[in-house]
Amino acid sequence: MSDEIETLYEGRYLRLKQRGSWEYAERTHAGSAVIVIAITPENKLLFVEQFRVPIQQRTIEMPAGLVGDLGEDDTMEDAARRELLEETGWQASEVKLLMVGPSSAGMSTEMIGFARARGLVKVHDGGGDESEDITVHEVPLDSAPQWLAQKIREGYSMDPKLWAGLWLLERDPDGSAI
Repeated sequence: MSDEIETLYEGRYLRLKQRGSWEYAERTHAGSAVIVIAITPENKLLFVEQFRVPIQQRTIEMPAGLVGDLGEDDTMEDAARRELLEETGWQASEVKLLMVGPSSAGMSTEMIGFARARGLVKVHDGGGDESEDITVHEVPLDSAPQWLAQKIREGYSMDPKLWAGLWLLERDPDGSAI
């Protein structure tokens, strides 16, 4: 495969590149994202619901956001704290980055991290920034998989990474219990 990289298209937020015969996308500003696994003091798991333009559907997700879109010094932990507060209204006293890997290795250069948030305190109602229309769901932990399955039956789109997040609630990436 050729090492030469050609930019096929560059937009405001994404660019399409080609290396040899392989085409892939990358972000123009931030190159990574973080998913936040968070449980309230009442043992409720935090999910967010929003409409996603590319798939023209409402989705259920864990709070998440871009890393580095506010500057080069932004870390995954900083972004996790910021996005959790912005999207859900909950502030975390502790954020631990669990792992980082490709979001879609065959299509994008984006790397995504999972962060576990603890010591949550409710600060406001959440809902995202001025460009977002987010609904916050606080779901009892013991019924979260069933709640997600019901949302699928109702027609919501689900990212399979949600189930990885459920697994990481009680385990570190090496499988050891927390």
